[in-house]
Amino acid sequence: MRRALVVGGANGIGLSIALQLAVREDYEKVYVVDRARLDPVHAHPKVEAFEFDLTDDDYSFFDRFDDIDTLMITAGFGRLSLFKDITEDHIISSMNVNATAIMRLIHRFYDRISSEQDFYCGVMVSIAGFMSSPFFSVYGASKAALKIFIESVNVELEMAGCTNRILNVSPGSIKGTSFNAGQTDLSMTESLAREIISHLEAKDDLFIPQYEEIFRTVLQRYHDDFRAEGRHSYEYKLKSGRV
Repeated sequence: MRRALVVGGANGIGLSIALQLAVREDYEKVYVVDRARLDPVHAHPKVEAFEFDLTDDDYSFFDRFDDIDTLMITAGFGRLSLFKDITEDHIISSMNVNATAIMRLIHRFYDRISSEQDFYCGVMVSIAGFMSSPFFSVYGASKAALKIFIESVNVELEMAGCTNRILNVSPGSIKGTSFNAGQTDLSMTESLAREIISHLEAKDDLFIPQYEEIFRTVLQRYHDDFRAEGRHSYEYKLKSGRV
């Protein structure tokens, strides 16, 4: 029987993934770790929740999860704001939680990721890590760091003859999550959660939701003229009412 750890799984897409795994017969336990407390309304007999702040220095807390074969990291946060309005503390915490913490977690579980045994590992990154994103400059920078980190480590795994991969999930804005002060609505994230799990178990290294519908064109525009696409992104965010 399988066991999973979802870091950042108390709400949003992380919670949706955790609950999708919990209803499957092949999983006997799903550990959820988050700074926030798991709402009792989402209690499930297979889900065991822990509270941990990823800004803590001591990650030996994660040594207890030595029985998992699935690691999904969805922790992270962002706030739409011009760089001039962001505090230095926000810069530090953003890079710590969105990038450094994920690298530390991957490092702690790397023996299993790089082993001959099947191990499924995924990280929620962001399409903001692929291009300039005004109003999201620090957030985008943290996600760009993750993108390059995952790509680099996946090459190391391949060259070592390992079949396991780290899945980079890079969506745009996801409705139904608590990101950017939103509210979790599992009915809106259930389908995406199942898609992510499917790509995770296929050992894919990249999944961009709505790639054909939206992001193929966006990424091509960015490749053709990153300055013009940056201006387009700026105007789009203003018109969206999210700023």
